[in-house]
This record gives sequence, structure tokens and C-alpha cells, in this order.
Amino acid sequence: MLKTAIIGASGYTGAELALMVFKHPHLSLSGLYVSENSLDKGKAISELHGSLKGIVDEALQPLVNVNQVAKECDVILLATAHEVSHNLAATFLENGCVVFDLSGAFRVKKEGFYSEFYGFEHQYEAWLDKAVYGLAEWNAEAIAKAQLIAVPGCYPTASQLALKPLVKSELLDKNQWPVINATSGVTGAGRKASLTSSFCEVSLQPYGVFNHRHQPEIAAHLGCDVIFTPHLGNFKRGILATITTKLAKGVTEKEIQEAFEAAYTQTPAVRLLENEMPKIQSVEKTPFCDIGWKVQGEHLIVVSAIDNLLKGASSQAMQCINIRFGFPVLTALI
Repeated sequence: MLKTAIIGASGYTGAELALMVFKHPHLSLSGLYVSENSLDKGKAISELHGSLKGIVDEALQPLVNVNQVAKECDVILLATAHEVSHNLAATFLENGCVVFDLSGAFRVKKEGFYSEFYGFEHQYEAWLDKAVYGLAEWNAEAIAKAQLIAVPGCYPTASQLALKPLVKSELLDKNQWPVINATSGVTGAGRKASLTSSFCEVSLQPYGVFNHRHQPEIAAHLGCDVIFTPHLGNFKRGILATITTKLAKGVTEKEIQEAFEAAYTQTPAVRLLENEMPKIQSVEKTPFCDIGWKVQGEHLIVVSAIDNLLKGASSQAMQCINIRFGFPVLTALI
């Protein structure tokens, strides 16, 4: 059994991870941690997330001695803010833990990226260089050998899974950037109360236009520039990404079908839809990404749907754990 701790366990993704670790036949939950000054310390996680009552009732402990926790664990799941993950990861890594970071702290290896998009200077360049990007369907070989896995963001997951087969097969016109319009449920903003994510205040609207931090993450790992516009929707969970692309000259519908099938026939967490478009209802509370597409002339519209808390965060982290330690990829997920 791999002793597993969740740091930042009080949030939505932390709660999802706690349930997955509980269900996993090869993981044991060694601790649920929050910051020392958290108002949730000492509370049972099931007090905050009622769906866990009678299943995971462990108390949330303040993270006081990071070195001690590191020495007692094999696997660390960081469901913490970006700068918190940045500050904590090295201690766990230096103690030999395998770290799965759900924040953005180790996702992008680009000079000046963190000061521009995250507001802090990265202090751990050596670990950043060693970090493996945890897009499970596309990076399994590297994930299986890594000590630090940077789990992708929810928008980048939905966008890249839809676009990577097309980019890899060189089916797109490189002179016209793919245009990604994606809408997320309010849980993507986290559990802390704020006026902008208060349900009565939420209205469908774009945000982060031309300056959202996920745009450079998508472009860096996709290998091509994109126009990315996120939207906040007035629903709880899920992401729907509608992506407009221009095809390279002479590309046929058969080639598009073959590219998607070659990429995903053997990947159980991605489902290709025939003659229908994805919808959030079909992926909500599941680890799946549904992908559909339609061609008209030289243009292709690809649509993907995921649960932002699962395939966009927690279940993708669990996929990475399964890949890293040689377990069936959907263990504890279905």
C-alpha cells in the first residue's frame, strides 16, 4: 500500500481526491492537510463535503511539520494554490516522495512565465526542468518514470485532448490559429466565497480575454499558438470547449477520423462520439473526456466536454498515479 497524503484537502478537488484514495486498492490515506491558519483545521472532511459522510470522515490536520509528513508518505497530492505548491513541493521531493501537483506551479518551462502569469519568481528551476506534464493520454511514458508530475489545468486538458491528434497529424492550416471558446462551471473558481463566484451573481460571460494564464500553457504543450477565451457559466461543474480550426489544404474527413481513432482507441478515459456533439451532462461526475467534431469545407469544429473537477483535475491526477505505479489506468475512477 502506498501511503498517500492530500495537501489542501478541504477544497473541491481535495474532497474528490480523498474519495478516490479511499476507493483505491493500492493506496492508503495517511493524512488530510490544510494550512495552519485554515478555519477548517480540526473539522472532519465529511463535515465540509456531506457526500463523504460515513466514507471518509478523517479530520483535516494543520500542516505544521512538512518534513515529518514527507517522511511518513510515499505519494503527495498537492491540491493547493500555485505559490503554495511551489513552496512545498521541493521538501516532499527531497524526502523521496512522488509528488502530483494539481496547481500550475510546475507546468510551463518558459522564462518569465511565472512572474508574468502567476505573480511570483520561480525558485526551483531544477525541479521545474524535471517536472513531467501530466496529460495522461499523451505523456504516459514520461509519467511512468517521473518523481514530479504537473497535472494540467482543466481548460488545457479539454483543449489539448481535442486538438493534439490534429496537430500531431499535421491536419491544420498553421497560418490560422485554432480558436478555443470554453465555458466552465463555477467550481472552477474554487470553494472560497467571493462575489464573482456567488451563484446569484454569476452570469454567462467571458473573462481573461487575451491574457488568461492557460493560453500559454495550452500553446506550450500543444506546439502551436491558439486564441483562447474562457467563460464562466451559471452551473456547478463541467467544461465545454468549442474549437474552430482551419484544415490544411486537401485534408479529408477520413483523415480526421483516423487521427482521432489512432490517438484514442486505446485510451479508456477519452470517448469519441459518432454523429453527435458532447454535452456536460454526459461527463459530469465521470473521469471521461467526450470529443465530437464536424467538417464543412475547409473548416473543422471540434467540441470536447469534461468534468472540470475530475478529468480537469482530480481524476487526471489519479490516472497519473495509476500510470506512475503500473496500476490499470481507471483504477478507483469507475
